[in-house]
Amino acid sequence: MKRTIPGLLIAAMLLSSVTVAVADEGNTLGEALTSGKTGVNLRARYERVDQDNISSDADALTARLRLNYRTGQWSGLSGFVEYDYVFHLLSDFNSGGGTSPDKSNYPVVADPNGADLNQLYLDYSLSADSKLRAGRQRILLDNQRFVGGVGWRQNEQTYDALTFTTTAISNTALSYSYVTNVRRIFGERVPAGRNDVDTHLLNARISINDSWTVTPYYYRIDNDDIAAFSNATAGARLAGSFKAGEGKVAVLAELATQSDIANNPVSYDAEYAHLSGMWSSANGLSLGIAYESLGGSSAPGMAFRTPLATLHAFQGWADKFLATPAAGINDLFATVKYTAAGWKLTGVYHDFSAETGSVDYGTEFDVSAGRKIGKHYGVLFKGAFFSGDAAAYPDTNKFWIMVTANY
Repeated sequence: MKRTIPGLLIAAMLLSSVTVAVADEGNTLGEALTSGKTGVNLRARYERVDQDNISSDADALTARLRLNYRTGQWSGLSGFVEYDYVFHLLSDFNSGGGTSPDKSNYPVVADPNGADLNQLYLDYSLSADSKLRAGRQRILLDNQRFVGGVGWRQNEQTYDALTFTTTAISNTALSYSYVTNVRRIFGERVPAGRNDVDTHLLNARISINDSWTVTPYYYRIDNDDIAAFSNATAGARLAGSFKAGEGKVAVLAELATQSDIANNPVSYDAEYAHLSGMWSSANGLSLGIAYESLGGSSAPGMAFRTPLATLHAFQGWADKFLATPAAGINDLFATVKYTAAGWKLTGVYHDFSAETGSVDYGTEFDVSAGRKIGKHYGVLFKGAFFSGDAAAYPDTNKFWIMVTANY
């Protein structure tokens, strides 16, 4: 039986709004529908991929047009709709997920073309500090290491879900989502573009003081379509900062444990750890060092996995480790950032190795330079250069040029 966000709940939200509206003659439904805000975004990107074990290089020139509209509020109720269309202007690439079976001789650039109803939801304000959201929505938790939107790709990952958020508990921002479908980046035309799930996402960010927070979380993912993605993850992250001379040091420490659930064919337990520090000065220079570990095993299918994550943001921009290796992965990386004359410059160096055993996977150097141009425009140059030390991870170079316009 296919699960959906209960229509009765949405009907109840509408009914409660109608009831309140009787006493609220200053706001009408018509005014709410016509007094909203329209958004237009255009993002064009060239991506080139040179991967040693694939005969042809990928050349992708894609553009995404995004249109959205947020209504005004009517007795606590408001709505949001967002539509995307991705164009292929140069399509010498494999768009992934089975969307371009005739392009298997090219590396993957996971930006399939076509239309997508990216978001469509209703918000209902239960009180000044609590809200319900029902429908297709963006869910971004913490740094998106476990739950995110994969916003780097042209077709964003969104969720059919019911989400409750509240700050009613002192010093706490609580979020709970019940998810029935994951709308993945490969689009509606292929099976890989949608996963039916029975998923619960619970996250509570607790402020210890003005500088430090602790965030316990529990994510239970029951995936009907990809059994290996069914797992339960429990963990906590500590984040904060302190002054260091003329600058500031930001610290993050995180631990999590994961085990199989539901239809997962493999019984396993795996661990996750992250520790990082970033020093930032007043003159725009930042220096950071970090270590991230996803546990593995000598047996297949027992590695720590993050099926809902924004994976491009982690373990290198070359995207060599979208699936955690069976032996797990340790990522030791250093970051340099500098801001000058409006440009944001970033360099990152990664050293990858197996968490279990002594295999070296390789190293990667990532660089980017981006800036805003006026109020509405932006430009980004970005590169990733991976050098493999294991046959399963061939040398890969990627380069991007991206321009954006927002209105």
